[in-house]
Amino acid sequence: MRTRVIARKTHKWLGLAVGLQVVIWSLTGLYMTSVHIDIIHGDHLVREAAPRTADVAQLLDPIAVAAANGADSARLVWVRDHPAYLLSTQGGEKLVDAATARAVTSLGEPEIRSIAAATYTGSEPIASAALITDIPGEIRGRKPPLWRVEFDHWNKPTLYFSPVTGELVTRRHELWRIFDFAWMLHVMGYEDRDNVNNIVLRVFTSSALLLALSGAWLLLFAFPRKKTKAGR
Repeated sequence: MRTRVIARKTHKWLGLAVGLQVVIWSLTGLYMTSVHIDIIHGDHLVREAAPRTADVAQLLDPIAVAAANGADSARLVWVRDHPAYLLSTQGGEKLVDAATARAVTSLGEPEIRSIAAATYTGSEPIASAALITDIPGEIRGRKPPLWRVEFDHWNKPTLYFSPVTGELVTRRHELWRIFDFAWMLHVMGYEDRDNVNNIVLRVFTSSALLLALSGAWLLLFAFPRKKTKAGR
């Protein structure tokens, strides 16, 4: 009888300790498996960029251009429908014309708005456009500055563009933000949301395992035992 009491109390207190988190795991897991991952990624919000070609004979040697500007690397990009080299230097990114090596000015808000409207697959107008230097949590890890363009839609589609090249950096929307919040609750990564091996998660998962084992232990006492002859 005493063993049964210990099993019952163990299961009860473990249930009180981790029961709410088990419910959270179930609800967040349900959301993350119900909404298709392609929708979460926001691929449906942007048009695929058309392939472009350039006459190599009219372009300068990228290695020579990088060396002349003290850059570590050079990447061919398209700015204002013209090829350019994006140079990575110790002072940051530098954009030069691929045919003349002249510096190319950064894009302004009207150009970013035009690029955003052409990139977005919906028909809703732009609600806001701003050059941000404080990176929000939803695009943590990105380097500022970035253009943030939000469209007037219930899902709040938001596109982030490079101010140097006008390239699309990433996209976000409300369903993604809910997914990100659910992921935080699911992995219990309340600080950076990326560490799935944090101590809090390990403690609670171990406790949940003990909860299941204590339930199995308690289940053993639910089956009637055969009485011995002496007992009869």
